[in-house]
Amino acid sequence: MRATIIDAGVGNIGNLVRALEHLGATAEITTDPARISGARCLLLPGVGAFRPPRERLRDGLEEGLREAIAGGAWLLGICVGFQLLFESSSEFAESSRPTDGLALLRGRVVELPGSVPRPHIGWNALHDLASHPLLQGIVGGDCAYFVHGFAPDGVPRDEVLARCTHGRAFAAVAGRGRVLGTQFHPEKSGAVGLRLLRNFLDLCANGGAP
Repeated sequence: MRATIIDAGVGNIGNLVRALEHLGATAEITTDPARISGARCLLLPGVGAFRPPRERLRDGLEEGLREAIAGGAWLLGICVGFQLLFESSSEFAESSRPTDGLALLRGRVVELPGSVPRPHIGWNALHDLASHPLLQGIVGGDCAYFVHGFAPDGVPRDEVLARCTHGRAFAAVAGRGRVLGTQFHPEKSGAVGLRLLRNFLDLCANGGAP
């Protein structure tokens, strides 16, 4: 399986490549819209703030991504790459209107409550897991590694695949059709993260409906 990683300029790409290769996949990193549009197994990683990768995705990269999805590709967003899948982010709303997202998933990205440490860094438990092939072999109480100060809000219940709680409950895993994502870093989440990546590769290889 060839896994195509979209380089939006921010991402923990090295660890992700190693995790995918550990699972037997061939990992390709690209900023070429043509390579992206022709891919069938796409990953969009990200760390840091929302706006820089959003601006980098505009035009060619976004067009290639949308063409790939329309043509049957699977997509997994990770951390900020996951947040980019939603309709908007309020991360820079103090100085301007919310930044638009890709709107491939419904909901918006807002700051975690001030009553808890921000950013949310470290291991935390997943709960309220849906029955979905992306989560096969993962159960409630399993822990994953998070690094974020913002998280999705207002996600429709049928698109939330797992939740985590830090100040409030938020979608830690979400999906709609072939568009999936995780707020945590699977490449840093030990056996749980590797299992999720394996499940994603299997979905890409099988090419069936979720």
